[in-house]
Amino acid sequence: MKKARTWLDEQGVTYAFHDYKVAGIDRARLQHWCAEHGWQTVLNRAGTTFRKLDEAQKSDLDEARAIELMLAQPSMIKRPVLDLGDKTLVGFKPELYAAALN
Repeated sequence: MKKARTWLDEQGVTYAFHDYKVAGIDRARLQHWCAEHGWQTVLNRAGTTFRKLDEAQKSDLDEARAIELMLAQPSMIKRPVLDLGDKTLVGFKPELYAAALN
């Protein structure tokens, strides 16, 4: 998050920050991200919150179960998600941000 925000600031890009860990995320938006990128990309399996789940919750995941987990615990959503209106970028890679914003 910090690197993405710093990069956006250095490029002079104005943005609105939505902290979905605090403010939550609506189902429709999360479903849209999963449709665009695949739930496997949107779900942050490397994060502490996911790793602390018991094996029953982590096994046999599909999109519907992953979405329910992310709605219940938004910290399981990979960050940042940059919403450009017509598309989104998940995670931060400077070269992808530069290509998308130019």
